[in-house]
Amino acid sequence: MPSFSKIATLVAGFAAAVSAAPAAPQLTARQTKMYEMAKRQNAGAAALGISDVDIAQFALTLEWLENEFYRQGFLKFGDDAFRALGLNDQQLSDLKSIGKSEETHVVTLTSAIAAAGVQPVQPCTYNFGFTDAAGMVATAAVLESVGVSAYLGAATLIFDPKILALAGSILTVEARHQSFIRAASGIVASPSPFDTPLGPKAVFSLAAPFIQSCPEGSNLILTAFPTLALASPQAAEVKTLVAGSMLNFQSDAAAGATFCGFTNSGAAGGTSFTPFTAGTGCALPPNLSGLVYVSLTNAAPKTGVITDAITMAGPTVLQLS
Repeated sequence: MPSFSKIATLVAGFAAAVSAAPAAPQLTARQTKMYEMAKRQNAGAAALGISDVDIAQFALTLEWLENEFYRQGFLKFGDDAFRALGLNDQQLSDLKSIGKSEETHVVTLTSAIAAAGVQPVQPCTYNFGFTDAAGMVATAAVLESVGVSAYLGAATLIFDPKILALAGSILTVEARHQSFIRAASGIVASPSPFDTPLGPKAVFSLAAPFIQSCPEGSNLILTAFPTLALASPQAAEVKTLVAGSMLNFQSDAAAGATFCGFTNSGAAGGTSFTPFTAGTGCALPPNLSGLVYVSLTNAAPKTGVITDAITMAGPTVLQLS
């Protein structure tokens, strides 16, 4: 795994400049802000044991998955299957163009990683569980939302501004993919004024069920949390729920959990927590909309910040609106 020596040296250099400064600071306000940002990013990435190249590899893993998702889906289902869903010719063309964008993302990230002297990860073997075109489009809406959350969550961990700019340019496109698919599916295109960031391990946990195996050298250093599934009500009934409705979740790790964490931009601090009881579940908090990521935790910080350290299982996805 690439070392943090270069980043640490730069941060240490900033720190030395600050400590060596006389009574009147020598750093400009902008330089001080850069130092504080670098320190936070370095600390956050180091806590996860990842570097900028690791983050790029993680992004490539997701792009490979999305690329294969669309490639396999369009091979399996013909144009008529999508037209039967109510998509017109322009919408069908737009949907196919999303697959082309994911292919371009793969090529771009592969080139960037190779230019850094690292072997890019290769595509894995996937099982998307395709049954019909409607299911594919519904899954695509979730995948694109997860993609937005993944790039947004990684932004605070990336040190190199060039990699950050590349990630940002992909993020904006993934957001347009998300809005188009939601609108074409009859779902509210933009249900919230903010998107929801997710950490790398949470994102990988959402992607892992689709991955059967990966080539030697293409496995990430991340491991997924135990899976979490909604037992009741049925997925189709979720959109009719109101605050206080009980949701029963199942997981092999449920015995150690005491709270449900509902991560959504509408939650103060990012995540709303409600008490969890195995076999009964937990109540849906108020003020949530759109896509909500639900995890089981063993604590409920008042800050509303969910961390890997308290996460027991999940996340799973609820589509509230």
